[in-house]
Amino acid sequence: LHKEYRRQRQMCIRDRGFSDQVMGLVKSLRTDAPDCVASGVVDMSTGMLLSYETVENHPPEVLDLLAGATLDLFQGRTVVMIEDVFKERRGISSDNHFFQEILVNSENLTHLFVRLVEQQDVVAVVVCRKSVNVGMLFAQVRRVVKEYSL
Repeated sequence: LHKEYRRQRQMCIRDRGFSDQVMGLVKSLRTDAPDCVASGVVDMSTGMLLSYETVENHPPEVLDLLAGATLDLFQGRTVVMIEDVFKERRGISSDNHFFQEILVNSENLTHLFVRLVEQQDVVAVVVCRKSVNVGMLFAQVRRVVKEYSL
């Protein structure tokens, strides 16, 4: 029964527009990630937070900074330089990025940033209580992101 539900959910996801898919991804991350207090999707090509859900109200400036911080984590100048050095040394000419997932622990929260496989410029962001089981967090977020390959 669970497999049939997931199959039907994936078919519905594919039929929706990009905006609806992004909102569905954010909602699924928010409900499926353990101890989740916020989720969002960042488009690094525009530097915009496309959609988010949170259990608390946050100032708009903080949400704008989240998009910029995500861009710096994945494609900041130094990160790109490191990727270019490794690509050159390994003889790789691909535009794909090396960093796919980044876990950040702050004093009270755990933040997981995951690039979408099909759209390397789109990153899913999940914020959880620090008590979260990190293994379960990765498993659930990877599953949801895979379902929503935009």
